[in-house]
Amino acid sequence: MMPLVAILALAAGTFAFRVAGPMARHQVELPPRVEQLLSAAAVVLLVALASTSALMVGQQFAGLARPAGVLVAGVLAVRRAPFPVIVVAAAATTAVLRLLGVA
Repeated sequence: MMPLVAILALAAGTFAFRVAGPMARHQVELPPRVEQLLSAAAVVLLVALASTSALMVGQQFAGLARPAGVLVAGVLAVRRAPFPVIVVAAAATTAVLRLLGVA
């Protein structure tokens, strides 16, 4: 019963934050510099998350196959390839390298 209460409390808090954001947007005016910094911070956090996920498994290095697949996906994304092509190419790169023994 306790996990259900915790889940409901977190769901209510999340909903409250999501509703409060648009409502407070008209009442709080951020300087343009702060908005630029927040935008940059979001990009930095996304890159940090992606690089950590690409390079690590738990506390250890993931090997070279996974970062190679992520690199292929990044190159294809920059070239604006269709999403399914990006996913298949990244997975194929990783699979082939692992098949060849590159961990």
